[in-house]
Amino acid sequence: MFFNYFRTVLRSFRRHTAFSVINVFGLTLGLTCSLLILLWVSDERSVDHWHAHSKQLFQVYERNYYDGKVGAGYATQGLLAGELKRVVPEIQYTSGMEEAAPPGASNTITVGEKPGKANGFYAGDDFFRMFSFPLLQGTPATALDRPGLVAISHSLANRYFGSPQRAIGQSLLLDTSNLQVSAVFEDVPGRSSLQFDFLRSWADFIRQNNWVNNWGNTDPRTYVMLQPNADPAKVEARIKDLIYRYRAKNPSSHDELALQSFPEKYLHSSFKNGYIDGGRIEYVHIFTIVAILILLIACINFMNLATAQASRRAKEIGVRKVIGAARISLISQFIGEAFMLTLFSMAAALLLSALLLPAFSELTEKQLSLPVAQPLFWAGLPGLLVVTGFIAGSYPAFFLSSLDPVKVLKGGLKFSWKDVLARQGLVVFQFSLTILLIVGMIVIYRQLDYIQTTNIGYDRENLVYIPIEGELIKKYSLFKEEAQQMPGILSVSKMRNSPTMISHHTGTISWPGKDPNQSFPFADGIVGYDFVRTLRLQLKEGRDFSRDYPTDSIGFLLNETAVEKIGLKNPIGQTIVWGNHSGKVIGVLKDFHFSSLHSSIDPLIMRLDENWGWGTILIRTQAGRTREAIEGIEKLAKALNPQVPFTFQFSDEDFNKQYKSEQLVSRLASYFAFLASLSPVSGCSAWQPSPLPNGQKRSVSGRCWAPLYPASPSCSPTTF
Repeated sequence: MFFNYFRTVLRSFRRHTAFSVINVFGLTLGLTCSLLILLWVSDERSVDHWHAHSKQLFQVYERNYYDGKVGAGYATQGLLAGELKRVVPEIQYTSGMEEAAPPGASNTITVGEKPGKANGFYAGDDFFRMFSFPLLQGTPATALDRPGLVAISHSLANRYFGSPQRAIGQSLLLDTSNLQVSAVFEDVPGRSSLQFDFLRSWADFIRQNNWVNNWGNTDPRTYVMLQPNADPAKVEARIKDLIYRYRAKNPSSHDELALQSFPEKYLHSSFKNGYIDGGRIEYVHIFTIVAILILLIACINFMNLATAQASRRAKEIGVRKVIGAARISLISQFIGEAFMLTLFSMAAALLLSALLLPAFSELTEKQLSLPVAQPLFWAGLPGLLVVTGFIAGSYPAFFLSSLDPVKVLKGGLKFSWKDVLARQGLVVFQFSLTILLIVGMIVIYRQLDYIQTTNIGYDRENLVYIPIEGELIKKYSLFKEEAQQMPGILSVSKMRNSPTMISHHTGTISWPGKDPNQSFPFADGIVGYDFVRTLRLQLKEGRDFSRDYPTDSIGFLLNETAVEKIGLKNPIGQTIVWGNHSGKVIGVLKDFHFSSLHSSIDPLIMRLDENWGWGTILIRTQAGRTREAIEGIEKLAKALNPQVPFTFQFSDEDFNKQYKSEQLVSRLASYFAFLASLSPVSGCSAWQPSPLPNGQKRSVSGRCWAPLYPASPSCSPTTF
């Protein structure tokens, strides 16, 4: 029977080549899009699930109750990891983690005369015992167990030392720190949410950042690995109020520690009312639905084309029924033919997917490949074949097998209004799905356009960022003085992080008259002179930091939200205490977004420190002269900082990094909506209304359509 269907399909293919090509093309296009989307979805779902101890790995997050509101975030106390391991027996290993460079910047690694850029973290000494990043050299227990050590990737070991074996025990200069290579790990795979080229000892982070000793400050991430038999819910309940062992409680606010499964964090990283609620998983769900819709559109296109061929198959069906063919036999034949065409389409889709994968991987910034070595992949293909073949062939099979042989052979076949309505309904449904995808694409595009055009409170145009590293740490004042004399440069300033990533928070802010029961976290920043002018921020009251006022070294800038939270009616001149720093408010900034637009604007406090040792140089260039300004800056940077490669980025680039997921979704939605629209277009292109023969009236039950082929029958045998 299989070979009979095969011969029938081949004969039909030869006899109606154009129809068959259109049909196979539509199915191939739908299957290809669906396969590519499902590969992306599968990769998204596999991120971080490959660690050997993934079920025991958790990330700590903090839930904050204040002012009748509930917030949450992954920023935690710098000493938390060590204390959790010390006081909670159910926790086997812990690790803090913090970027080794300011957000948006890279570190400089120098070995001899070979400077280069790399990205990395500070990490705890248990890190390699928790996560399954294979070590090529060194041991998990000693890789990061004391200050001055660094573990580097396979690629860095080859680049600087020739091999992992030669790298062990060697010295390298990381920014301004001389470190010893203690371990070499295999390059981090794309299926890891943690991407890094090197790891530094957590002891170095503690030593370099005094603020971590205050339990009111938060910034680093904290990871824990539970004992094999530990109950996560019980551990979470045990650590809930742990931070109050080290700081006093405040009746007006309360902070709680909670646990989230580390493999789940990549797709579930958004919060609502202090609890995990969505994240990238929403995009995974959306594109899973898109894959199903595209495949459904292709299947409906197949149905429409097949039922439109009813006039061609009518006499064949009549003859088969007259000689005794049962309806179930005809249904089996048509579904079998659909399976054969689907099989051809699937083979073509696999080939096309393999050809498109490199471009698709580049588009999605992933390392995608057809999982041909996985049995589950080959087991899934027959399932996809059966589902697609049955959906595509079911309606034509039941429809064609129901034709009355007497009417067919007499040449008086007329379709009922129910048949017409069903077919027209399929066409409408097909176009509705396509329109739905296109509308979704437009909505996503408009969201991105809103992000790009909304006023975030400062001017992103002609704003350049340069990392403070190497000799620029000591020579910043000279760099600024020289740069401001160069053509095309309007102003220069600096800050600890970047305008789009002020993530450090502190709870150590106080002021005269503060309610002792009132407490809430402030985002805090450290900036240089001309900060407001360089960013073109708007001042609601007061002024920017200025060299004309020596006392500004102990002054503060607040944003509107901070003033509102504090409750100051006349903030200028009021005394504020930030940890050990006491000073007066010299200016109030109108609120601006210093994190993603997904987040509300937090209370913000800023102080002046021209000698802060790392961060970002902010350079405002003159419109139309940015290229000239950058060329001059590069020459100056190379002269003052010759050992470090010159790097820079535009403010827009840094801003857009926050919305990489949205940008990816927009691009994918655009491409797939366009491809999905080809299926109904290709189906419609094969058909057009034909005139009725002389003297024949159009049937009241429908319209007359005829295939655009030389052998097309007239409307007389099939009016509908």
